[in-house]
Amino acid sequence: MKLPVYLDNNATTPVDPRVLQEMLPYFSDKFGNAASRTHSYGWEAEESADMAREQIAGLIGAHPQEIVFTSGATEAVNLAIKGVFENSDQQEKHIITVCTEHKAVLDTCKHIERLGGNVTYLPVNTSGQISLTDLENAITANTILIAVMYANNETGVIQPIREIAAIAKKNHIAFLSDATQAVGKIPLNVQNDGIDLLALSAHKIYGPKGVGALYVRKKNPTVTLTAQMDGGGHERNMRSGTLNVPGIVGLGWACEIAGAEMVREAKRIAALRNAFEVELLVLQDIEINAEDARRLPNCTNISFGQVDGEKLIFEAGSDLAFSRSSACTSATLEPSYVLKAMGFSDERIHNSFRFSFGRFSTEEHVNHAVSVISKIVKQHRHERDHGHHPVV
Repeated sequence: MKLPVYLDNNATTPVDPRVLQEMLPYFSDKFGNAASRTHSYGWEAEESADMAREQIAGLIGAHPQEIVFTSGATEAVNLAIKGVFENSDQQEKHIITVCTEHKAVLDTCKHIERLGGNVTYLPVNTSGQISLTDLENAITANTILIAVMYANNETGVIQPIREIAAIAKKNHIAFLSDATQAVGKIPLNVQNDGIDLLALSAHKIYGPKGVGALYVRKKNPTVTLTAQMDGGGHERNMRSGTLNVPGIVGLGWACEIAGAEMVREAKRIAALRNAFEVELLVLQDIEINAEDARRLPNCTNISFGQVDGEKLIFEAGSDLAFSRSSACTSATLEPSYVLKAMGFSDERIHNSFRFSFGRFSTEEHVNHAVSVISKIVKQHRHERDHGHHPVV
């Protein structure tokens, strides 16, 4: 077993060897530019990009021509929000989002506010979910976009997407969902779910970093965006720039494999995650954050009582790779804004950690993680009880 055991798959995933295999020829033999229309190298590259569009569309229930390639979900989110905002001819423009969204959405909305737009940030309950009543009450005559993530990156909490989409549609408002964490992990379908714009990224689903896509609905209703990258008019004038063909091929195959294996994998990974939670709960004074909510099958966010969170992650470092639920900087340790919005105390937040399992996680990994964490937690509590070290 390779150490440290990797339990941070919500941050990124390794490239699946099957995906890498498909990508490799596009770095050397099949190196053509997809925009080169006069020879076979270009045709081959364009055909490969089109095949990837079909593979991505197949996974999310879209039409291939509704897929716009980007450098990742962050760019996709920027294109969606800024593109809708700039394309709207309304005098006053209002966007509704959620205070627990990924920074890609929140920071883009802050940018919109600086441009004179109005943004409403909906609160969440202790399970991390929004109130549909709050959403309906926030809508004004000027609302042009509702942006709600499919599943949260820190807690795995899934929002009531279809109900949100129905509210958006009833009010003739475009609906964007950042589905970066959900795509490939749980079944979703942009038609059935009523999503108009959807962002996704390859590196969360065993594809390469630096490539992603934005789904843009073509009809019922048609969503029109103002491009954010000007240049050669690539991607139907929505995103100029030479296509990253090796990355796009990787994204396509990552989607293909996810589609074929997702249901079986979700069941297997959920069993690992559940076993991990059950084993740790034996330690007492342990809480699963958002335990009652509908969550992604691979993710758990756990709070450890009577433990020094700083020391826990440091002492486990050589054995386990997992993440804090907080944004760390060299000078300060800021509590996770997601858990803060759910109403948790600073102490609980500082002692909360995200563990995210994946395609290459095994029972052996779970057993090792439980063993390492249990040992550290027991040691911390023993030291606290015997006055060796103050617990932060």
